Amino acid sequence: MKKKSFVVLLLGVVGGLLFGIGMCMCLLPEWDVFRPGVAVTAVGAVFLLVLLAVLLKGRAGSGRKINWKTVGKAAFGILGALVLGAGMCMIMVWDMLLPGIAVGVAGIVLLLCLIPMCLGLK
Repeated sequence: MKKKSFVVLLLGVVGGLLFGIGMCMCLLPEWDVFRPGVAVTAVGAVFLLVLLAVLLKGRAGSGRKINWKTVGKAAFGILGALVLGAGMCMIMVWDMLLPGIAVGVAGIVLLLCLIPMCLGLK
């Protein structure tokens, strides 16, 4: 596994999780943590912007094409984190325990699928 691929994986998962958790903090009035939620969301957005910069590093004006396989892996990680966050919201906000658990487990499975995608099966 290349160092850049690991960095992309890490930035995508951490950025997506922070962004999702921050949005939950902002949208749940029962928690009363709107301002810290905005800060956590902003940090998550910064991670995702750094991810974009890492993916596009050295691409502008160099004539090289974007590695869409790496972009796809990052998007898959972000999707997995968002699905996991949606499952958490279903449980905590909308009192949908069993569907929320199912969606959360699906998000965990998506995130676990990143390991063989990035490392490859040998």
